[in-house]
Amino acid sequence: MQLGINLGYWGAGMDADNLAVAQEADRLGYAVCWAAEAYGSDAATVLTWVAAQTERIDVGSAIFQIPARQPAMTAMTAATLDSLSKGRFRLGLGVSGPQVSEGWYGVKFDKPLARTREYVEIVRKAMTRERLSYEGRHWTLPLPDGPGKPIKLTVHPQREHIPLYIAAIGPKNLEQTGEIADGALLIFPSADHLEETAVRHLRAGREKAGKTLDGFDVCPTLPLALGDDKDVPALADTFRPYTALYVGGMGSRKQNFYNQLAQRMGYEREAADIQDKYLSGDKQGAAEAVPHELIDQTTLLGSVDRIADRMKAYAAAGVTTLTLAPAGFTLDERLAALRAGTEALERAGLA
Repeated sequence: MQLGINLGYWGAGMDADNLAVAQEADRLGYAVCWAAEAYGSDAATVLTWVAAQTERIDVGSAIFQIPARQPAMTAMTAATLDSLSKGRFRLGLGVSGPQVSEGWYGVKFDKPLARTREYVEIVRKAMTRERLSYEGRHWTLPLPDGPGKPIKLTVHPQREHIPLYIAAIGPKNLEQTGEIADGALLIFPSADHLEETAVRHLRAGREKAGKTLDGFDVCPTLPLALGDDKDVPALADTFRPYTALYVGGMGSRKQNFYNQLAQRMGYEREAADIQDKYLSGDKQGAAEAVPHELIDQTTLLGSVDRIADRMKAYAAAGVTTLTLAPAGFTLDERLAALRAGTEALERAGLA
């Protein structure tokens, strides 16, 4: 099992620290550094900045938002980043959510699975440097009855095949991801529930494509907070607002994929309570309603030995790249958490 890091969003006041974290991860031999985007920093610029100041670590988008870019532009960006980084780019895609898609980008959030499938097909075709033509329900290239003609990408990527990941949560999206992608980006993963909530759906998609999970990258992100095992409850409490935001406040009442995931993990009543409080404006109450077990199952908390035991469980559940979000109030604390990740991996016998 390999390790990655996720820098999250740029512009949150830790930009210089984030670069130092990426550089330390590069030195420690982490496999990939991911950057996110929502409606602030864009991932492409951040990844270019990181790639220019690291040497070996891959850089990946987690995610480029599908409603934000036409698929041909995503192919251009991927090819450019792969060329500039000398073959270190990984392309992660996702549909975002209805609030961002419709409120920020003005793109209707409908038929996300069909749109994702067409988007991936166009991106992959464009990156082959064939002349681009496509007829689908959501995109037609070139547009009919106009001056457009099939043209091809002029940039040469470093590699013929750039790894393509999809951020997936729901069962149907996970199955399609297994079918059409090279890897899956997961969030709030519990090793105890990973088979039922994710891996079995990915496996079904691979089988649909006539493939197995061999070579497919199962890549969840987990926050890591280092401390004594006796302090695990206090460490978990620091993630209450984060968990409450996703389970309670992401998307709408009817379309909150993280809330639905918590329900599939057995927290139906608690997920409903968190959402009710969050959407009524009681964010503190929503945070307090998050069960300790839910946080502990979806983070890495405590001593290096405790984290190593959890890593073993994730590897046994099918994880191939474990992405860490090292937590800390200072840069030194985040770097210590980063080093603890590599130490834990070694103690677990997974390095």
